[in-house]
Amino acid sequence: MDPRFVSKEPTPGGSVYVKPGAMEWKPSQFEGIQIKVLYEKPETGELTCLLKWEPGTTLPFHQHPELEQSFVLEGSFYDHDGICRAGEFVWRRPESYHETKSDEGCILLAVYRKPNKFGDKAGFGVEKETAAVA
Repeated sequence: MDPRFVSKEPTPGGSVYVKPGAMEWKPSQFEGIQIKVLYEKPETGELTCLLKWEPGTTLPFHQHPELEQSFVLEGSFYDHDGICRAGEFVWRRPESYHETKSDEGCILLAVYRKPNKFGDKAGFGVEKETAAVA
């Protein structure tokens, strides 16, 4: 056995459990998109969240400064490269640009290393709120 793990104890509080079903959807800064923040580290821009898109929603043209990852739980969304449906995954290359749309609406899990750039604005989020931990 690796000597670093001999006689070690679990770290109290080392796991943070979040119950998204007990959280309320909050409006994001984008019309037609609501958010549940699951994890956020504002000083670095890291964010893991659930996003709920209403049918017919368009997320304006933006840049991904770092890798972005999305797993679609319900519905679908798309851009110029293709469509991502329920049970599918898409990741965006750092420094890439696009506009995203959802005709039918969707719910997705999104993981950001840095906030997206929308002209002179950035990110996804709710104003001055953090994840509810249960």
